[in-house]
Amino acid sequence: MSETAPINQADADYNGLTLALSKGRILKETLPLLAAAGIELLEDPAKSRKLIFPTSHEAVRILILRASDVPTYVEHGAADFGVAGKDVLLEYGAKHVYELLDLKIAQCKLMTAGIKGATLPSRRLRIATKYVNVARAYFASQGQQVDIIKLYGSMELAPLVSLGDLIVDVVDTGNTLRANGLEPLELIADISSRLIVNQVSYKRKFDLLAPILESFKHSVGE
Repeated sequence: MSETAPINQADADYNGLTLALSKGRILKETLPLLAAAGIELLEDPAKSRKLIFPTSHEAVRILILRASDVPTYVEHGAADFGVAGKDVLLEYGAKHVYELLDLKIAQCKLMTAGIKGATLPSRRLRIATKYVNVARAYFASQGQQVDIIKLYGSMELAPLVSLGDLIVDVVDTGNTLRANGLEPLELIADISSRLIVNQVSYKRKFDLLAPILESFKHSVGE
């Protein structure tokens, strides 16, 4: 490949930047930040079965992943940088990754919640959640030993059918909790999406990354 030839964004030997994103709210709210940096998707992920998407920037391509997989792809260098919710980073962790910037998007709260007005039993509590590691660490910090019940969705149902005494989940408006007779209780962490970068990529591809990072910082007022 000559120095002036465009980078083939689908090439297995691709040497540009690979950005990992997840579908849904994070993707939607990241797109304006990317556009400000001169990066736009050339295809709509909602209308495609592809997982690798070219962009208007000749040196940037985008991977669309499950949210929980974004830190793993960045950690192992399969993606150079990514956007991940702080809840995902707290739950799954990420080594060899720099958490460079709070993008102040996809904001919500990670909280405990339970049936409104209910008195908790005196026995060891059962906590239903997909945030197993976060929940265990939080209750341990409160000096409580609890039983964790892992769920993958419909967390609000657990207290209603006596599967769990409390849930740990992200709360945005709280409408879903209220609709099911639950209420938010204790704040575990304020959540927003963070820009993470592979440590090796940050050093080796800094010239490509730098203008994008500066654009992101400008967009979020950093």
